[in-house]
Amino acid sequence: MEFASKGYFLLLLLLIPYILWYFLYSKKSEPALRMADTNPYRYAPKSWRVRLIHLPMFLRCITFILLVFILARPQTHNSWNNRQVEGINIMLAMDVSTSMLAEDLKPNRIEAAKNVAAEFIAGRPNDNIGLTIFAGESFTQCPMTTDHTSLLTLLKDARTDMAATGMIEDGTAVGMGLANAVSRLKDVKGKSKVIILLTDGSNNRGDISPMTAAEIAKSYGIRVYTIGVGTNKVAPYPMMVAGGIQYVNMPVDIDIQTLKEIAATTEGNFYRATNTAQLKSIYKDIDKLEKTKMSVKHYAKRYEAYQPFAMAVVFILLLEILLRITWFRRIP
Repeated sequence: MEFASKGYFLLLLLLIPYILWYFLYSKKSEPALRMADTNPYRYAPKSWRVRLIHLPMFLRCITFILLVFILARPQTHNSWNNRQVEGINIMLAMDVSTSMLAEDLKPNRIEAAKNVAAEFIAGRPNDNIGLTIFAGESFTQCPMTTDHTSLLTLLKDARTDMAATGMIEDGTAVGMGLANAVSRLKDVKGKSKVIILLTDGSNNRGDISPMTAAEIAKSYGIRVYTIGVGTNKVAPYPMMVAGGIQYVNMPVDIDIQTLKEIAATTEGNFYRATNTAQLKSIYKDIDKLEKTKMSVKHYAKRYEAYQPFAMAVVFILLLEILLRITWFRRIP
C-alpha cells in the first residue's frame, strides 16, 4: 500500500501536546472529596471504571490517527512498471496440416508438439514469444507478447481441423509460415531474434518458397531452428470411415534437405524428432539460447483504499461518544 499525500502524517505530531495537556489538565480538573483521613481507602480495590478511565482519550487519539491516514490517501500498490529482464524474442511457427494427426508421436503429432511447446514457453517467463500456424495458408495465432497465459490459451486452440473443415487450405506452406513469422519479428527491438519452425512435410503450397523466406530472415538477423517431426518411414493415420475410425499407414514425407538449408542460411540448427522424447530434448537444447536484455512494461490501475480506515473512524468515534455519555459520564 502507498500513500499519495504523505505530508499529512506531520499532523500526527499534534498528538504530543494533546497527550501532555490531557494528563496535566486532568490532575487539576478531577473532582475531590475532602475527608479527615484517606488512609482506610489505601488498599481499596480499583474498579474497571477506574482502570479504564483514560480509554476515551485513547480512542480519541486512534480516531485522529485514522483521519490522518485517510487524508494521506492510502492506495493499492499498482502503477506503471518498467523493468529490465533477461529474455529473447521467439516466434513459434507450427504446422497444423491434417497430416499432423498421425500418431507416431503420442497422442499424435500436433498434441505432442503443443504440449512440448507449452513446457518450453512456461520455462521462459521473460521471453517475448508469438505463434504462427500454417497449413496450405499461414496466419498469426498470437502476436509477440510476454503475456504467456494468453499465449498458452491460443496455443491450445491451434487445431488441425481448421484445415480439415476448410477454414484454411490444407497442405504445407513452409515458406509462407516462415515468412509470416519473419514479418512479426523483423521490427521487434532486441539483438536476439529466433524462429522455431516445426513441420512434418514438404512445402507444396504458398507464393513464397522456403529458401526465399530464409533469405529474408537472414537479412533481418533472425536465426531459424527447424524441426522435422515424424518417423522415418510410415506413420499410423486415423481416417473417418463408415462405422468409426480406421488407421492407415501414411508415408512420412519430410523435406529434410530444405529444412537443413533454412537452418544453415540463418545460422540456426536443424533437428529431427521421431518420437516425443526426442522432441522434448530438442526444445531443451533450444532453451540454451543466448539471452539479452529487454524492457518490459506492466500496467495496473491504482485504487483508493481509504474505506476500511473510514469505517474504523466511524465505529471508534461512536464507541468513544457512547462510553463518555454512559459508563464514563461525570457528574459535576
